[in-house]
Amino acid sequence: MINKLELDIDAHKTIIKYCKDKEIMFLSSPFDHDSINLLIELGVKIIKIPSGEITNLPYLRHIGSLSKKLILSTGMSTLQEVGDALTILIDAGMKKENITILHANTMYPTPMEDVNLNAMHTIQREFDITVGYSDHTLGIEVDIAAVTMGASIIEKHFTLDKSMKGPDHKASLEPEELKAMVVAIRNTEKALGDGLKIPSRSEKSNMINARKSIVANQTIKKGDILTEENIVVKRPGHGINPMNWDDVIGSVAEKDYLIDEII
Repeated sequence: MINKLELDIDAHKTIIKYCKDKEIMFLSSPFDHDSINLLIELGVKIIKIPSGEITNLPYLRHIGSLSKKLILSTGMSTLQEVGDALTILIDAGMKKENITILHANTMYPTPMEDVNLNAMHTIQREFDITVGYSDHTLGIEVDIAAVTMGASIIEKHFTLDKSMKGPDHKASLEPEELKAMVVAIRNTEKALGDGLKIPSRSEKSNMINARKSIVANQTIKKGDILTEENIVVKRPGHGINPMNWDDVIGSVAEKDYLIDEII
């Protein structure tokens, strides 16, 4: 099956041209030294190491010697194996800042109970490195969750038709599903925001109506002492902030107030 699906150099060039026309970055995962050399010859900007090669020391050294950005997928790996591969790559000349490590589970489809998305955080914390997530679950919710947890790359298989022959199609997204995933991720990125806890631009207009002020609870004459009996907290919020309640209590009214009039 693999031999039948193998792409020759001309096919690669055709796909690369199409990607350029559509403003898509071409990526490919080499599985041997000849494939590494082919991708370099074709001018790829980023090399992706598939999960099955994470214990292939000569292969890792070859890729580590390249002046490229690198994506390292870690399905089936222990944390020790991830660390060993990272050390080999860096010792071979690869800059750590050019590496992104993808947490992954190499089962198609991956059962939800085996995703272990928190392991992505473990990798990030242990190696102080950029992380992402390679997803083989059904659906898109795990991808969205990964983005909320800091994934800088999401890898997802896609197909034209899930009923096509082959091991990956059933665990892949069809085009409309892929579009939906991208939209969901972009909305999630917007929703995450900058982390500053301040009123947003859209909600500021609601603050006056939603918040409250100190108002007269009964008729108050100029010179009266303001007490807990003659003032109360009510909407709207364009008067004295109720957080100043203790300062207002015991003060002297500077004018006459009708009931419900803002102090």
